Amino acid sequence: MTCDLEVDVNGEEIFLVDKEVLSSFSGKLRELTSKTLATSATRNLRVTLHGLPGGAEAFELMTRFCYNNGRTQISPSNICLLHCIAHFMEMTGDLLSLTKKSLQGIPYWSWPEIMSCLKRCQDLIPVASSSGMLDKVICSLVGRITAVSDASPSGSSPESSAFRFSCDTGSTTSAKNNSIHRGAWWFDELVVLNPDMIEEIIRKMAVEKANHVVIGRFLMHYLKNGGVCSAAADKKKAAEVIIDLLYSLDGSSVSSKSLFGLLRVSSPLKPSKCCQTKLESMIGNQFDQATLDNLLIPAPSGMNSLYDVNLILRFLRSFLRSGGRDSANRLEQVGSLMDSYLAEVAPDSSLKPLKFLALITALPDEARDCHDAIYRAIDLYLEVHTRISDEEKMKICSAINYEKLSSESCKHIGRNTKFPSGTAVRALISQQTKLRSLLKGTDQLRKPGHDPDRDDDDDDDEQIILYKKKLDLTREHEKLKSQLQGMQWKVMELEKMCRKMQRQMSKAMKTRIAGSSGSRSLPRLCS
Repeated sequence: MTCDLEVDVNGEEIFLVDKEVLSSFSGKLRELTSKTLATSATRNLRVTLHGLPGGAEAFELMTRFCYNNGRTQISPSNICLLHCIAHFMEMTGDLLSLTKKSLQGIPYWSWPEIMSCLKRCQDLIPVASSSGMLDKVICSLVGRITAVSDASPSGSSPESSAFRFSCDTGSTTSAKNNSIHRGAWWFDELVVLNPDMIEEIIRKMAVEKANHVVIGRFLMHYLKNGGVCSAAADKKKAAEVIIDLLYSLDGSSVSSKSLFGLLRVSSPLKPSKCCQTKLESMIGNQFDQATLDNLLIPAPSGMNSLYDVNLILRFLRSFLRSGGRDSANRLEQVGSLMDSYLAEVAPDSSLKPLKFLALITALPDEARDCHDAIYRAIDLYLEVHTRISDEEKMKICSAINYEKLSSESCKHIGRNTKFPSGTAVRALISQQTKLRSLLKGTDQLRKPGHDPDRDDDDDDDEQIILYKKKLDLTREHEKLKSQLQGMQWKVMELEKMCRKMQRQMSKAMKTRIAGSSGSRSLPRLCS
């Protein structure tokens, strides 16, 4: 044999080979050498191979096959290299047919052999995928996982047809880890694969109707334990792949707690805008399951506030878009959560009035039965933000539904100098409305024939409005406080009177019913 051909493989290494031997097996080399002969004045030829899958290692395997008259040992550890280089080098002879024949034996491969092949394939995905080899190996892997998803490899016999592949020497990590659910025995096995390979596997599992909850748990496990993601770019790629895959699963596949954990890990990596939107949408859909600690997310650098309130507002919009307002229970849970959040962010001196107002008004009115918590949060905000204008104060206070304030909160507003004077008027009107309702109820108790549908409130409403318009808030503020306190006392006294009259009326009605039945009371016997 003569070494009359120099082959530069991907700029990594130069091989001196026999042109005739290798060209007899490789159509690509025949084409390259023919072009080189036509333009070269020397007898020694040199060709360069760019993008050869597997690089120098794969080329060396190919040359051994050629020098050995088309014979080589094919195993799961080298079949991927041989199959890919056979495609790339256009080897129409025995090597391609041998690798295809060997792939037919995948159902009989052990689990470590499948994993060994996948590890090779992940560096050769473009060629391995286009040649169809990767799909065959992944199908076999997914089939093994789904076939034993309800069993534990550690409790099975190595000779068992269902578990032989998962109990070989190279697959012991899961068997030793009793803390992982037996259906998740494969979690630790797959964390060594890169994000592209994980994406291929998980999408195949979804097509095969694998349990989405198990898939979701694996993806969170991979994000936490993946050993191949060392560089920042690799970590970002892994986070983006995981977000995309989770978004394609059922909405309940991953807990709210896990999604917030994913948010904490992925945010510093700055994933794409599309991925951020998908993650925020998933969190928003489960926002009623969040906790206050989940929401206290520090603001990103450059944002002039302690907490990322813009992010919380986006969560709320996603929650409402996903149908959150259609469930009274879920809506009330979010309302209670936001009341707690408002109390936490209100003391932030850098929180702008309009942003604080946006947090208060983000939910519809039916999310809260009582506005006392909103009043307390505004009270905290005004205590810290002493320099905001009266106009800004009035805008914030306009978010309070005074009809949903307790009598105690209305009384407190009347004494609260931090609030604009107009709020005391609105609190007074609210108290007068409650008082009028109590008086109306008392009148109905005294006059059972009273028509409840008759509207007697128009004149009173007009008088209250006229009173409000004529009131000089600057001079009458202290007088208004006293009047409000007096109204508060009257409300409580009337409430007691109503309860007493209701008991009396109930007793009288019972006596009247007993008398109408025709019976008469008997004298009490002396003891």
